[in-house]
Amino acid sequence: MAAREPDRRDGRPSLEQILRLIAPGMLDVVVAPRGTGVPVADAVLHDPGEERDDGTWAASGLILLAVGVDAAAPEAIDVLRGAERAGAAAVVLRRGARGPRAALLEAAASGRTALLTRRPGQGWTEVLGQLRTALAHSAPTGGTGVEGLRLGDLPELANTVAALVGGAITIEDPQSRVLAYSRMDHEPDPMRRLTILGQEVPRWRVDELRESGFFQALWNTDGVVRLPADDRYAERLAVAVRHGSEILGSLWAAADGRPLAEDAAAALHTAARAAVSHLAHHQTWGRAAARARESAVHALLDGSGPAARVAHDAGVAPDRPYTVLVAEAYDSRDLTAVPAPATGGAAGQRTLDVLALQAEAYRPGCVTARSGRRLYVLIPAEDGETDPARALTATARSVPRGVVFAGVGPVAADLSGLPASREAAELVVRVLRERAARRPAADVVSAVAAFGEVVPEVSALRVLDLIVPLWQSLSGPVHAMVEHDRAHGSEYGASVGAYLDAFGDTGTAAQRLNVHPNTLRYRLRRARKLFGVDLADPTLRLLADVGLRLARRTE
Repeated sequence: MAAREPDRRDGRPSLEQILRLIAPGMLDVVVAPRGTGVPVADAVLHDPGEERDDGTWAASGLILLAVGVDAAAPEAIDVLRGAERAGAAAVVLRRGARGPRAALLEAAASGRTALLTRRPGQGWTEVLGQLRTALAHSAPTGGTGVEGLRLGDLPELANTVAALVGGAITIEDPQSRVLAYSRMDHEPDPMRRLTILGQEVPRWRVDELRESGFFQALWNTDGVVRLPADDRYAERLAVAVRHGSEILGSLWAAADGRPLAEDAAAALHTAARAAVSHLAHHQTWGRAAARARESAVHALLDGSGPAARVAHDAGVAPDRPYTVLVAEAYDSRDLTAVPAPATGGAAGQRTLDVLALQAEAYRPGCVTARSGRRLYVLIPAEDGETDPARALTATARSVPRGVVFAGVGPVAADLSGLPASREAAELVVRVLRERAARRPAADVVSAVAAFGEVVPEVSALRVLDLIVPLWQSLSGPVHAMVEHDRAHGSEYGASVGAYLDAFGDTGTAAQRLNVHPNTLRYRLRRARKLFGVDLADPTLRLLADVGLRLARRTE
């Protein structure tokens, strides 16, 4: 590789800075003969049929996107040499199935222009848009105090602005939906709590602010608008974030345990300028990047794909230990449904939203992925930490009607241990769910456990998983009783199960069933007479316990 070129960027961002700001996994650096510290002036679409020879390297510094050229194609070398003659900082080719040829790699290593490839599934328009957004983000801003953030990292932007302003920050879109919020150092006032939990400003509050003329003032001025404190809520400052004439959203600052400082409005106004590129990135590319990042997290948890590349795309440090947390969220009204809806209901989904926001604000490096009613969280492990799940789920429990079952797997020392940690966390959630299934729906509350706390129950789950095929091929008294209950709505199985769980204590079992002890005795006698389920027989007790546990799974 040639010696690193002296950095003569004259205020221009480097190639390394630009690549760090775009979505992970979009471009790969194949060869960078002068390193990635070379300055970049712009990114343009390049027609290889029109050779660019109108400038020197120091004056151009372009990233050329060679549309339609595959890195394995014979003409790729000619495109690279033409880019060098034009003084380009880098040229981007389509990677293709085979990747760059050896001859292209040799030509790039002996030249001056960096060779990059675009990964499959990324469109040229998307690549160009992200590069130009990154360039705009890297332009001098006059020292706003938020430099150095990854483009589109709204949670960290909120935390940084909170430190500058000296208050609690919420970033909202034009429809008053929460995009991110800063960490909470103090108990939030009721409005901030409602806004965060609902992921949007309550509709009645939006109507109130609209009718008072507050939003009209906010959207029609470049300055900060003040909302004085009253007997309900703390003082607030708000400023619109604009890109030209387009309103991208707003920044809101609330007093966080102490009055806002005198210079808070000026700091918030300055932060709004720096927030433009972040909100523009979120609006245009953030959702697609989030989906790609979430897919990478799932790949890590499944153990599929090349670990190093997938970890990079997921934003996970490959050499750091992680704990996997799995949370299932339900709407309490759906716990009475058989089976419960696959998505977890409105309250369940809202609870997952809150958990995801909490995870991202909980600790730098936390990453999340959703799947139906489940949220997966990779938490960087720290020495001395015993229970990250309870810290993350405390706020989520306050979501109206939301019920959370959260499990924490063992710490994975490296990437190869993540699938096992995920599997263990999922088993913990199953244990908590089955515990809840044995209670009346009205008594079910959120529950959290670590793998080490439920090892016996997890072992029982695994044993039952192995028994399922054999049990389904058999028949007998317990099978007959279960089928009768399903067909007629009777509760012989529930009565036998409660009796076994209470170690034969009729009074305790009847109380759990909310029936008179004589009613329970009558049902047990009928179960013996109708089906032959004799609980005085140890073998039948064992079969009844196994069969009823399996029956509860399928209900």
